[in-house]
Amino acid sequence: EGSCMNFSVFIVSFFTWLLLTWSIDVQEVIMGLIVSVVVSMVFRKYYNIRFDGKFFVRLFKFLFIYIPVFIWEMIKANLDVASRVIVPDMRLKPGFVKVKTEMKTDVGKLMLANSITLTPGTITFDISDDELYVHWIDVAGTDEQSKHSFYGRLERVLKGVFE
Repeated sequence: EGSCMNFSVFIVSFFTWLLLTWSIDVQEVIMGLIVSVVVSMVFRKYYNIRFDGKFFVRLFKFLFIYIPVFIWEMIKANLDVASRVIVPDMRLKPGFVKVKTEMKTDVGKLMLANSITLTPGTITFDISDDELYVHWIDVAGTDEQSKHSFYGRLERVLKGVFE
């Protein structure tokens, strides 16, 4: 890793640029290189992307295990929220819940928080140490088992990816 630029961040930024522009125009590629260098210099202290031996295993787990699980959880949450809209007298018990996570890495906690927020009916509004604070459209219970049934599957899969 260089002192003024994180090469891994540069590579990820540049390939993201190429994917988003879908262009092989020389001007687009040059602009992508410039933007990627600037991004890698500005954000070098915030990103810790490493291309180690486990990178491709983690990428595989993310794409082929986490993404399908997340999509399934998203479908279930969408159906749940839609049924609450269609049947207005359906029981609602909204509330704030403190969720203790076993995730150790900041990236893992962030991915879990974002995964929870992206499913309809929930929003993570704070992360503090090993706790997430979530607003939940229907709090099934405040005991750990009820809360874990809500987020546990996502957490298990994300632990396999990020830890």
